Amino acid sequence: MDNIIKGLKKLVPFKDTLEAGDIVLIAAKNPQMLVYGLVSDIVRDDTKPDEWWHVSMHILSLPPRKVSWILRTSQMTGLEIFTMDGEERFMKAVDFGPKLPQTGMEKQQKNKEKSGLRRVK
Repeated sequence: MDNIIKGLKKLVPFKDTLEAGDIVLIAAKNPQMLVYGLVSDIVRDDTKPDEWWHVSMHILSLPPRKVSWILRTSQMTGLEIFTMDGEERFMKAVDFGPKLPQTGMEKQQKNKEKSGLRRVK
């Protein structure tokens, strides 16, 4: 798994943080796979004394799957390899660079949301 991760770090620009809306790359040793996931939510697990998080995501596979994993910060940010069902896993957010500027339609929609009430005749 270490060699797979070293190779991925040469090919993929990764982020050091994770937040909802990020795309993550997930690597598994057995079965050997690489998949992307879209993180939809990250919620603290208050039942555990240490920092554990419920990470909800959509695995971008065919068919797409919705999953929720309970991970420590170091596991969900790629600092630590973790196991699920005894098999090694790696997960880290992909850095796609700066966010793209808004399109004209997106700006119009935001302006409508900000305006509040409108006068209609």
